[in-house]
Amino acid sequence: MIANFTYNTPTTLYFGKDCIKDLPKVMGEYGKNVLLTYGGGSIKKTGLYDKVKGLLKDFKIIELSGIEPNPKYDPSVIDGARLCKENNIDVILSVGGGSVLDCSKAISVCAKYDGEGWDLISGKVQAKAAVPVVDIITLAATGSEYDMGCVISNTAINDKRGYLDPLLYPAASFLDPEYTYTVDKWQTACGTADAINHVLEQFFATPHSTFNDGIMISALRSLMKNVKIALKKPDDYAARSELMYVCSWGCNGILANGSGYSGWPMHSIEHALSAYFDITHGAGLAVITPRWMKEILSEKTVERFVKLGTDLFGFDNDLSDMEMAQKVIDAFYSFFEETGIPMHLSTLGVKAEAIDEMADHILNNDSTNEPWMFAPLDKNALVRILNESM
Repeated sequence: MIANFTYNTPTTLYFGKDCIKDLPKVMGEYGKNVLLTYGGGSIKKTGLYDKVKGLLKDFKIIELSGIEPNPKYDPSVIDGARLCKENNIDVILSVGGGSVLDCSKAISVCAKYDGEGWDLISGKVQAKAAVPVVDIITLAATGSEYDMGCVISNTAINDKRGYLDPLLYPAASFLDPEYTYTVDKWQTACGTADAINHVLEQFFATPHSTFNDGIMISALRSLMKNVKIALKKPDDYAARSELMYVCSWGCNGILANGSGYSGWPMHSIEHALSAYFDITHGAGLAVITPRWMKEILSEKTVERFVKLGTDLFGFDNDLSDMEMAQKVIDAFYSFFEETGIPMHLSTLGVKAEAIDEMADHILNNDSTNEPWMFAPLDKNALVRILNESM
């Protein structure tokens, strides 16, 4: 069954080797005043910074550096919005991974708003305008380069919000797989775990369709195959290009067209983990995934597990449905562990004494217990998942 949907992704993708040669033309469509955003300086070590500055030699560039993983509202979003206003910025150029881009998206709307920017991010106020954003992606993970979302942390209140708005679609995204060659094993593994979870959040839904199931199974198969190659051979273009391509489709809506909505419960749980303990997003998702699967497994949900068992993993059809489901859960656990992600939250620095407070935070800020969700989770279920994950 295909449910009703409306679909539009206005972002233009430029994919492949040396695709940023078109950067000046694309940027010039929006103006000459540019806010260049980036992270800790890796783009300077790789030479990408100098290449970008050379391509944009005819533009006026203001820089915002030091954007962190789990990008922070204060100082990065606040500082970026201020720079945009002070310098009449026409277009933002984000160079880096999903965190830099998410921060840039938040800056783009806050720069056009005179009030407290967190009101936009937290959903209290609807944005009316945004500065255009162009990005050059250097890490295959979040899919932010092709979607209308961003995730921002407000450390002052231990809050991490997923913010969705059509204004947040990038105007254009440049995806050159060669820029991911220098990504280390940890970030390669965690980025892929994030993308895998994006697919799973949309796979566990009712109604669903044969077509969408097929796309998602193929996406999972590609991610799980190619991350192993990239971990062994970081400069394998074929593997890096598939990872980058598949990651870009994770959150832009096409995987979920015509399907039900799960509520993205694993992301809700992980957002609390990152808000309280600032852990790597993909690592937190990897740890949570098999424990969430165990918690929601039932006669109602088992069909989804069986589909993964037969179509993704090729498990024996002679198994009972519940045996098949358990093998699927074990397979995901083993896969994440094989990529080098420690599969316990305690190893990532999470403290068990915060579990009760985090469960309340999840329900209050990112509800997981709505009746329309695929598998609603009350506080007791959240506490069980978090305890099992420790």
